[in-house]
Amino acid sequence: MTVHLVKLCVGAERVEDLTAWQASARAKGPDGLPRHVTRMWPKRADEVLDGGSLYWVFKGMLLCRQRILRLDPVEGGDGITRCGIVLDPETVRVTATPKRPFQGWRYLKPEDAPRDLAPGRASEEALPPELESALAEIGVL
Repeated sequence: MTVHLVKLCVGAERVEDLTAWQASARAKGPDGLPRHVTRMWPKRADEVLDGGSLYWVFKGMLLCRQRILRLDPVEGGDGITRCGIVLDPETVRVTATPKRPFQGWRYLKPEDAPRDLAPGRASEEALPPELESALAEIGVL
């Protein structure tokens, strides 16, 4: 059974900020794929790797996802092994969904995951975060 992860996209205000960061050499693993290194290893790794995605939260709004390809051990300069979440470089925009702040990452059941935007809508220019948040809270988005 598939399960997804949800993570705050710290330091980014828009999906474009995330994709720009992931295009840099610092965000890529040795294989050239973007990865996010986190302190904790998912206890439900088998479920995450069964078609799961990492859903990104920007300024209180869940806006996009990336398919999780694998989980790699990454040893830090301090000798501690961390989890490298290796991601598909394709960013898929989803229906804007409000999400309260939290630390680390959380699991997300497939039935609770927001829908992908239709292909025609994915290329639309993003609304300002405050407007997108307000519209999502009243159920317009």
